[in-house]
Amino acid sequence: MEKEILINQESEIIELGYRIGKLLKKNMVIALSGDLGAGKTTMTKGIGQALGVKTTINSPTFTILKIHEGKIPLYHMDVYRLSPESGDDDLEEFFEKDGVCVIEWAENIAYLLPETYLKIEIKNLGETKRLVRMSSSDPKYIQIIESVIS
Repeated sequence: MEKEILINQESEIIELGYRIGKLLKKNMVIALSGDLGAGKTTMTKGIGQALGVKTTINSPTFTILKIHEGKIPLYHMDVYRLSPESGDDDLEEFFEKDGVCVIEWAENIAYLLPETYLKIEIKNLGETKRLVRMSSSDPKYIQIIESVIS
């Protein structure tokens, strides 16, 4: 299943992330993709708010992984610098560590991703407009897509 939603301002990306975050359960994986500045970290902020994260969520580009405590842990990854040759394959342990994994630039570690996940692509349409495309073949993620994009 695949659905799209048009976003007009940054606050709508945070709100969409919040609505997604309210439906997430332990061991769910969100694979984010989009150009620099598209809104991947902004969406993660909304997800974090829904999970009760109190710490600042910003891009973990140089640390690769930041762990935020909330109702359930948020494992926020930025894998922009990773590739099959980089040898950072130990990240996959976080996919089943009783938290939620949000992975920015997830396409860079497609070889590590679990069999099913929620794919969210954010396309920059200029200024504050974005097109958000959500897709998955797994019923638990399809239910989230249908709940947040009517």
